[in-house]
Amino acid sequence: MKSDNNSTRFVFVTGGVLSGIGKGVTTASIAKILQFRGYKIQIVKIDPYLNIDPGTLNPIEHGEVFVTDQTWVFRPANDTEFRITEVDQDFGTYERFIGMSVHPSQNITSGQIYLSVILEERKGSFLGKTVQIIPHVTDCIKRRIWEVANREPRPDVLLVEVGGTVGDIEAMPFLEAVRQLSREVGRERAALVHVTLVPYFAAVGEFKTKPTQHSVRALQGLGLQPDIIVCRAEQNLPDSARRKIALFCNVPEERVISNPDIPVVYQLPLSFEDQGLGETLVSFFGLEPHVPETDSWRETVKALEIHSETVTIAMPGKYTILSDSYKSINEALAHAGAQCSVKVRIECIDTESKCEEDCLRKEFADIDGVLLTPGFGSRGVEGMINAAAVTFEDDIPFLGICYGGQLGTVAFARKRMGWQGANTTEVDPDSLYPVVDLMDDQRTTDEKGGTMRVGGQEVRIVEGSRLHSIYGLTETRERFRHRFHLIERYVHRMGSEGMAISAYDPTGKIINAVELRNHPFWIGVQYHPEFRSRPDSAHPLYVAFLRAALEHKHKRET
Repeated sequence: MKSDNNSTRFVFVTGGVLSGIGKGVTTASIAKILQFRGYKIQIVKIDPYLNIDPGTLNPIEHGEVFVTDQTWVFRPANDTEFRITEVDQDFGTYERFIGMSVHPSQNITSGQIYLSVILEERKGSFLGKTVQIIPHVTDCIKRRIWEVANREPRPDVLLVEVGGTVGDIEAMPFLEAVRQLSREVGRERAALVHVTLVPYFAAVGEFKTKPTQHSVRALQGLGLQPDIIVCRAEQNLPDSARRKIALFCNVPEERVISNPDIPVVYQLPLSFEDQGLGETLVSFFGLEPHVPETDSWRETVKALEIHSETVTIAMPGKYTILSDSYKSINEALAHAGAQCSVKVRIECIDTESKCEEDCLRKEFADIDGVLLTPGFGSRGVEGMINAAAVTFEDDIPFLGICYGGQLGTVAFARKRMGWQGANTTEVDPDSLYPVVDLMDDQRTTDEKGGTMRVGGQEVRIVEGSRLHSIYGLTETRERFRHRFHLIERYVHRMGSEGMAISAYDPTGKIINAVELRNHPFWIGVQYHPEFRSRPDSAHPLYVAFLRAALEHKHKRET
């Protein structure tokens, strides 16, 4: 299963007490402190749910779906394959921290594992043996991890984040696989990092360590002993709490790491570095100690912390209950804000409850720009269309992302062209003016998972367009995730009122972006530029949008 000459070290990251405490950010931060020292790293994320990938999950339930540049053809059997480009949102965190594009095969789900084992059984691959969780499922999990570890260039350290919380039934086979793999490679090559919550009770003025103790005991009951405990808390842990956790959880005190709430998440690797976590890992693994190069990252964090003024961006949409629904967009706006020396204040607007044009106009009275969000389905759509209409009627800077760009075009068709009932056929299949319709290759499939136009695609930008001036290029590559698209015959007719096509796909058949000629800033794109944004390299489209919003703010205030 494993390569005899593979010397890769492993960092396994687990979580305890409750979900959503920051395992992904912790994993990315540990990867970053290893990068500071010049070590090659890769990251695997294990998701215990039974979905093949998160592509059909509701963002309100699970956060955004992140899209990789590459597509992985998953073949659990010779006659069965799935194209996977949609992965867990933690991969967005990984990419933003480590500055590398991840491969979709690095997102392992229970669905992939169980399907692989079951189809292998149907082929008779287990030689008449009874197929069991141990060893067959755990062997499949380990095999997937080793595939990443053995991929060239081989990583010096492979980080494996196990999703969910210790004690979850779904995670049990994965934790057992971690136990087996750690034993097989030797404890000097496998470090277990446990991320846990240490709540603070203001009434008694004390950090409570008991939940962490119980969580660690649950791990120990599975044969796993944490080497490092990362403690999430509202504030830095006092030495007394760290000593108590060290004593009761059987770890050295210097390996109890504080992870307090911080205003800029990219500060976390530096916080870990200041607490000696980098040196601890290097010593644990017997790696050659290198002087960490942190200057560039510190400058990036400083730029995110310092700003001269604030701009307010409205984000009308349908997944406003959970901020992680638009995680990459929020981060892309922050990156652009750092480049423009402005703090971005985001105001999410639920377009299901606030859908009338007059209501939205009032909401936009103190807004500097409107970003119309991506999504699917009919809920909240009329409010999104009306929000877009207000932006071109009131000259408010507008950026429409994917579904937002499509609905912005529908708004233009209704308001400026007078095409009553114009719509996307996703909402109204019988529209008299189907400005947005299914792509031709989508008409032949009824399956929802992994069948969209998704992943990295070439974009041809029209010379002389505003988009061309923003990119400074005629060709670029962006990430897509859609099955409906703008219909060219309608968009061309809109040219008489000022709408222009500013980007196509290489065939010239798919519109990738539109813009308004007689507007301060109004652009709708079919792709997701936020997936390419980095804290030290903001996406130019988000930068241009924020600059237009800042100009609108100054004009509005004079």
